[in-house]
Amino acid sequence: MERSLGAGKQKEYVGFATLPSQVHRKTVKKGFTFTLMVAGETGLGKSTLINSLFLTDLYRDRKVPNAEERISQTVDIIKHTIGIEEKGIKLRLSIIDTPGFGDAVNNTASWKHVEDYIDQQFEQYFRDESGLNRKNIQDNRVHCLLYFISPFGHGLRPIDVECMKALHVKVNIIPLLAKADSLTQAEVHSKKLKMRDEIKQFGINIYQFPECDSDEDEDFQRQEQILKDSIPFAVIGSNIQVDSKGRRFRGRSYPWGVVEVENPVHSDFLMLRNMLVRTHMQDLKDVTREIHYENYRAQCIQSMTRMMVQERKRSNQSATDFLLLFFQLRKMQEVLERIQEQMQQSQRGTC
Repeated sequence: MERSLGAGKQKEYVGFATLPSQVHRKTVKKGFTFTLMVAGETGLGKSTLINSLFLTDLYRDRKVPNAEERISQTVDIIKHTIGIEEKGIKLRLSIIDTPGFGDAVNNTASWKHVEDYIDQQFEQYFRDESGLNRKNIQDNRVHCLLYFISPFGHGLRPIDVECMKALHVKVNIIPLLAKADSLTQAEVHSKKLKMRDEIKQFGINIYQFPECDSDEDEDFQRQEQILKDSIPFAVIGSNIQVDSKGRRFRGRSYPWGVVEVENPVHSDFLMLRNMLVRTHMQDLKDVTREIHYENYRAQCIQSMTRMMVQERKRSNQSATDFLLLFFQLRKMQEVLERIQEQMQQSQRGTC
């Protein structure tokens, strides 16, 4: 039963108002982790975009396969982990790259390697969580999948549909319209509409931005609605510094002009980076933990329960079979004893 303080005691300070500060200090000391996976065919600018997003150079030693190598190439899983510190906040960022995805002649189930990797991280976390030492569990679960869609088609390709449908129950999918500088603004708009319709038509569950509370300010609600209306994000990446009109910025120079990576008029790059890093990183982690991982965990527990029930049934069946065999042997032994007794009686009668 709750009891309010008296009028004379309302001004007294207990101290629990410092709890948020205590949690903040503890969390900052521990640091943060985030795992981002990228998937899409070669040539869509995945590496360039990742380097642009986090101002790093993760792919300096990467070898681009030639046409002959790509024919028989299989999907690889390559993990890059870097430590980033900004204003005293530490982030352990893991980038999971999938070179070879969608590059083979036959791409049937090419996403299986990606699906297996996501499941393996869930399995490892489940084992660690169920173990004896749970204080220092490392969270390597994939929190977000950036799925790159080619701008040169007429919408989603069959491999895009099948891949996203296979993975949408395991990871937060954020679709990206790659190389947006190869399209006019009208083409970008029409392709976005078509892709959103196809995502809905094929029943693909991409990452859903959380609904705003009624007490949120109007500016925040407007920004959230802009994010929802911008899916798939039309992105451009570049690590080249361009000089134009006395300014220096990352962009691409063409005969007809200059494209600025971080200019909202030219692409959704800045919107994507703000969403990933500044506004929705924690929500992506929460959805991974509360929905995708919990679904996996529930399936594991159900599977373990079924196995225990089956084992118990087998054990009961084994016990029943043993008892039946025991009684059959006893019955056969009794029959043999009666036969021996009758033979002995007949022998005594003839003597």
